Amino acid sequence: MARFDIAAVVSLLGSTGVLASAFSSYGSTTFRPSFSSNHNDKFTRNNNSNNNFINKNEIKNKENAVQKLFSIQGGSSSPSSLSSTATPNNFNAIYVPKEGGTGVKSASEMMGANMPSRSLGAPPPRQPKSATFVTSGGVTVGATVRGLRYTHGGLDQCEDDDDCENEYVPSFFKDEAGESSGVWGSEGAIERLVDLLDHKRGALLTSGYEFPGRYARWSLGFVNPPLEISGTGSRCKITALNIRGQVLLEPVLDSMNRLKDSGVLSKVSLDGDVIEVEVVPPSEVGSFSEEERSRQPSLFSVVRSLVDLFGYSSDELGDLQLGLYGAFGYDLTFQFEPIRKSQERDPTQRDILLYLADEIVVVDQSRHSSWTVSLDFSYGSKSTTGLPHDCEPAPFLAFDQNPRNDGKFSARDTPKGDFTRSVDRAKHEFKMGNLFEAVLSQTFREKLDENTPPSVLFRRLRSRNPSPYGFLINLGEDEYLVGASPEMFVRCEKVENNEYRPGAIRVETCPISGTVARGVDALEDAARVKSLIMNLKEESELTMCTDVDRNDKSRICEPGSVKVIGRRQIEMYSRLIHTVDHVEGYLRPEFDALDAFLCHTWAVTVTGAPKTWAIQFVEDQERSARCWYGGAVGLVGFDGSMNTGLTLRTVRVKNGIAEVRAGATLLYDSDPEAEELETELKASAMLDAITSNDLATEEAVVAEPDTNAGDGKSIILIDHEDSFVHTLGNYLRQTGADVMTLRSGPSALARIQALIDSGKKPDMVSTLLS
Repeated sequence: MARFDIAAVVSLLGSTGVLASAFSSYGSTTFRPSFSSNHNDKFTRNNNSNNNFINKNEIKNKENAVQKLFSIQGGSSSPSSLSSTATPNNFNAIYVPKEGGTGVKSASEMMGANMPSRSLGAPPPRQPKSATFVTSGGVTVGATVRGLRYTHGGLDQCEDDDDCENEYVPSFFKDEAGESSGVWGSEGAIERLVDLLDHKRGALLTSGYEFPGRYARWSLGFVNPPLEISGTGSRCKITALNIRGQVLLEPVLDSMNRLKDSGVLSKVSLDGDVIEVEVVPPSEVGSFSEEERSRQPSLFSVVRSLVDLFGYSSDELGDLQLGLYGAFGYDLTFQFEPIRKSQERDPTQRDILLYLADEIVVVDQSRHSSWTVSLDFSYGSKSTTGLPHDCEPAPFLAFDQNPRNDGKFSARDTPKGDFTRSVDRAKHEFKMGNLFEAVLSQTFREKLDENTPPSVLFRRLRSRNPSPYGFLINLGEDEYLVGASPEMFVRCEKVENNEYRPGAIRVETCPISGTVARGVDALEDAARVKSLIMNLKEESELTMCTDVDRNDKSRICEPGSVKVIGRRQIEMYSRLIHTVDHVEGYLRPEFDALDAFLCHTWAVTVTGAPKTWAIQFVEDQERSARCWYGGAVGLVGFDGSMNTGLTLRTVRVKNGIAEVRAGATLLYDSDPEAEELETELKASAMLDAITSNDLATEEAVVAEPDTNAGDGKSIILIDHEDSFVHTLGNYLRQTGADVMTLRSGPSALARIQALIDSGKKPDMVSTLLS
C-alpha cells in the first residue's frame, strides 16, 4: 500500500470543502481521485460516469495537488496515472511458472536426520561429558565440563534448580583472594568476559543471527589463555603466557623439532617462555601441482603441527571446544600466492594471532543451555592441574594517554574523491581484460578516549547490528578486534551420513555480494529487496564471487560434491540488505580444514577475480596495508573442525585509535561515485558505534505526521464494501480528526443530511470504490 500525507489531505479541504474520492488499485501505483466542484451541502459520488456538475479546471488543480500528496516509496515520485480511465498494470508481463521441476532441498531440509552432524557453527546440541584422554601427539588432557545456569533477558534456570548454590565459579569470576565476584549465570559470565577483555588477553565469539540451515545463536569465550601463537612472514613464536603455558612448551617444542626434521622449518629455538621458529621458503612455482599448493611451507605448517599435536576425536568425546582461537591477517595470502608488495607495512604487525584456551564459557542461546569447559594438560612428568590461570595484563589505553602513538592522526587513508579515481583505474583494467572484478577498500579513523574502551564498542555493535560472526578479541600489544561480520569465510565439520564416505569433512561458504541500504520500514525494505534482485550488476557481482568460490573448492573436494545450495538469498542487517549464496563441498580424504581455509584465501568477495591478479591490483591501488581486514577470525578445532568469519564490519583498535575499513565490489559498469558511497555506508554503522554513546538499538528516523492537522475536523468515510477503508480511517485519526465510517446506501445519505441539518456538517466526506 502506498504511504501518503493524510494531514495534508485534511488541510487541503479547508474549513468548508467536502471531498468525495474514489481509489482504484489501492495497493498499486494507480490512483483515481475525483472531486466535487461545488462546496454546497450536496453529497456526490463519482462512479466513472459523466457528472455534469464537475468543473474540469478544478479537477485538474485538485489532481495536481493530490499528485504532490501521494508518493510511492522506492518507485516513481508520482502516481503512474491520476485518470479514472488509466490503463491497468499488466501483471502478467513477467512469466511466473506454476508447474514443472522437483525443487532442490534447502540447506535446512538437507539436515533432516543428519541434524546432529550439522552444527550451524553452534556448540553441540547436548553438553559434552567430562573425560580424560590422550591426544594424537601424546598429551594427556583432563576435560571437566560443568553446567552453567542459563540466564537471559529475565529467564533464569535457577528458579527451577535447587543446586544453584553449588554452581561452579570459573576462575575469572574470582578475585586475588579466590573469592567469587558475585557474577552468576551465563549472561553474567558473558558480560564479565566482555569487561575483562579490555585488559586481559582472550576472545569472545558470538552469533546473534539466525538463518535456517546456516546460522544459530551462540556465544563462547575465555581469558588468560596459556599459549599464544603469533607470526609475521616466515617467523613464528609460540609463547607461554602463564605458568600453565610453561607446561605445554615441552610438547610444542618436540612437535616443532619434528617439523624441522621434515624440512619445513629452518630454525627452532627456545628462549625462556618463547619458542621461535622460521619457515623455509616455499618451493618454486611450477615445481608442485596446484592441488599441493596448500601443503607448501608457511605459517599454516606450524598451525597444522599443533592441530596434530592436540588432535582428538569429538565423535567419541563430544565437542569440547578444544582448539586455537584468534585472527588471521590479510597478508597471509602472500604465503599462498606470489604477490609483489608495494604497500608500506608496520614491521611489528602480526599476520596471525591464535590462543590455546583452557577455560571456556559456552552458551547456546537457541537451546537455552550453557556450560563451562576446564582443561588440564599433562606431558611427561609435568601437569597444569592446580596451577593458576593468571596472565600479565594487556590494558587498553586511550589515544591521549597512549605512549605508543606520536600524536599524529588522520581521519581516513584515502582523501574524499580519490577512491573514485581508483574505481576508474579498475574499469580500465576490466576493459583491457586483465580483471573481471576487484574489491577496493578505504580506512576511516576515530580517536578513542577512556570512555570508549573496546568493551563499549562491542556492546554497541552487538546491540545495533546482530550478526553471525560477532567478536571481541584482545590481541595484546594494545591491539583489539571488535566486529560484527555478516559473512562466513570457511566452515568445516565432519558429516557422518553423506554420499562419499562416513565422516567426510563438509566445507561450506556463504559469499556475499549485492548490497542495498535498508528502508525506513518493512514496505520500503521490500521495495529495495526487489530493486536489488532485479539489478543485473548486483547479480553479476555475486555470480562471479560464487563461480570463483566453486573453483576454489573444486581444487580439493570430491568430484561432483561442490554445489550451490542457496542462491541470492536475502540477509538483512541493521543498515544493509545483502544477497547471499550458499556453497558446499566434501573434502577428498587427503585434505583437511586447513587446506580448505588456504584454498579460499582470501575470498573473492574481498579481493576479486581472477584472484591473483585482483590481489596484486588491490596491493597496488589501496592507500594502506589491510592488516586484519579481509582476513578471518574464528576457531581451528583440534577435532578437525573449523568455523571462521571474514574480518568485515570490524573496528581495529590500535594504540588508542579505532580504524574501520570498508570496501566495494567493482565491475565494468560500476559507477565510481556510487562505489565510494557504498564504502561510506558500510563503514557508517561501525563509525556510529565509536562516536555514539547510546547503547540502545537504533531505530530508523521517520518523519512523524503533524498530529494536530486534523484537530477539530470531522470526516465521514463511505464504505462500498472496500478492503481498505478502515486503514484510511486509521491514518486520518492519527491527525486528530474525528472519523465516522458509514456503509453506502440511502441510510448513509440520510445520516449525512441529518448532520448537515443539525449544523454538524462534516469537513470531509470520502467515498472509496474497490
